Amino acid sequence: MNKTLLRILIIFCLTIASCSDDNDFTSTPKNPEVIDPIDGEPTTIDLSSNFGAEVSKNFIGQIIDTQRNPIEGAEITIGEESVTTDTRGIFILKNAPVFEKFAYIKVTKTGYVNGSRAVVPTQGTNHIEVMLLEKNITATIQSGNAAVVNTDDGAKVEFEGAYTNAQTEENYTGAVKVSMHHLNPSDENMRSQMPGMLYAANSQNEERMLQTFGMLAVELEGENGEKLNLTEGSTATIHMPLDAELIATAPTTIPLWHFDEQKGYWIEDGEATLQGNEYVGTVSHFSFWNCDIPAEAVNYCLTLENEDGEILANTTVSITSATYGTTYGQTNEEGEVCGLVPMGEDLTLDIYSGNYYSVCNDIFFSTEIGSFSQDTEETLSVEVPNELEVSVTATILNCDATPLAEGYVTIKTGTYSYNTIYIENGELATTFLLCNENYTIELEAINMNSLASSGELEYTLAEGNNNLGIITACENEIEEFIQYSIDDGETDNVLILEEIDAVFDPNAQVPNKNLEISTPYNNQCFWLRGNLTSPFIGEYTTVDNYSEPGFIFIEECPIYEGDVVFNVTNIGEIGEYIDINFSGDYLDWNEDTHSITGTIHVLRDE
Repeated sequence: MNKTLLRILIIFCLTIASCSDDNDFTSTPKNPEVIDPIDGEPTTIDLSSNFGAEVSKNFIGQIIDTQRNPIEGAEITIGEESVTTDTRGIFILKNAPVFEKFAYIKVTKTGYVNGSRAVVPTQGTNHIEVMLLEKNITATIQSGNAAVVNTDDGAKVEFEGAYTNAQTEENYTGAVKVSMHHLNPSDENMRSQMPGMLYAANSQNEERMLQTFGMLAVELEGENGEKLNLTEGSTATIHMPLDAELIATAPTTIPLWHFDEQKGYWIEDGEATLQGNEYVGTVSHFSFWNCDIPAEAVNYCLTLENEDGEILANTTVSITSATYGTTYGQTNEEGEVCGLVPMGEDLTLDIYSGNYYSVCNDIFFSTEIGSFSQDTEETLSVEVPNELEVSVTATILNCDATPLAEGYVTIKTGTYSYNTIYIENGELATTFLLCNENYTIELEAINMNSLASSGELEYTLAEGNNNLGIITACENEIEEFIQYSIDDGETDNVLILEEIDAVFDPNAQVPNKNLEISTPYNNQCFWLRGNLTSPFIGEYTTVDNYSEPGFIFIEECPIYEGDVVFNVTNIGEIGEYIDINFSGDYLDWNEDTHSITGTIHVLRDE
């Protein structure tokens, strides 16, 4: 698919609850009189009366840099609650104080421009991604002197030379360090980099959604790191280059908007004019600045199901307006995606076979929707090719074999494609649309309290249900393990920690075994022999002898014979891991039938 965002407009938020029928995005102004934005800060702009009652919501998210690397130690603030990200850039914040229709998440980290995200919160866990911009020093200029600062892609700011300490409001003299970033709507990362969402108050204090033609982030610092701004009465001229694809539709004049870091939304603040291939405008202070066309909007909630009425979670969708362009969203665990769409526009809805950043994500379904004159909820049934739809289930345990009380699982389905799933009571159950059969994923389970991890485990998924068995989040505490559960946990889970022998000889010939995993004969005895065929990764069943590929599964404690499926997901080199998950039925020595699921994560000895 073409991932170029011609214009970012429709503001998607992931919601689990249905959107309320009383979401009114055309309310009358609360404070129609405003201060001239050029002369001073507009003190009467306030949209909070539209946000609804105060509520508590749960959030999980990841903070990343512009290379999509996780940022550790970033501070996340929602209302009065704060938490910091772990080594994977992940945060979880439960019962955070927000509003029914508006949640504002602020992100700070030394060395980066302040980031944020605004969403309509869900009743379940809200998923957040913020890409922080590095606080680069684009140029160092001197107070008292006019100066021009340029970015590499053609953005420019003309300074008059008068600066004030933002905290003390005293005039500042000395060197001024300028950090600048131009955000281009054609950049696929812009929606993760921009603050808040494209939600704004115009100069009449009316709610609006925005069509952006570009943003500019500017931060000023003194010699000792003090935050600076323009002196009252002083101005600067900003130049924002236009992407070539936008020039044909760019208006001659366009409103300017600044982002209010305290309120969490954009505020109309002057205008810019089109001069050649750039917008030029005058500003009286610095934060994020945005060239946008406002539009009236309605709230649109879409629930996706397959032809059997089953929800389609983690599914990428896009909505395109001929007037306002294209944007993307992803359904949540309940198959729902919600956001603002332009009022009175015919729209095209496309559904993709992979995540936005996955290796393949072709459109497999397209339909026309709209136009909408009021808030709308719809459920759409979609025929999905069988090979695309997969589900993943697993039991996540601590090192003591108890269910993981609180943590998360990351599932990587492409170079930059991650899904982060909140885990309670050890239960993992999720679905995906994947764009080819036998799709390989990387999965990691993390205990939020101990920070213990399962390590990165590799699985090959097939269409339909994929039961990954038991996954233990304790790689930081034990090096290798075999763990299994009998009769859905009715029998205690057995955890084997010591003296596991794992031998694999890819050149062994039938009837000789080429894989053997065993432990000493004691109360935790385990013995697995298998004949694997090249390329060795894949599914095998129990067999009676070594003349066919499969496993002879001999477990001295419970198993006599069985019908168990083994999924070999990784065969490492000597000193690396062998990973197998298994599930099925077996007969014990009394010939009673039982079910078993388990995971093998052992180091290859030979």
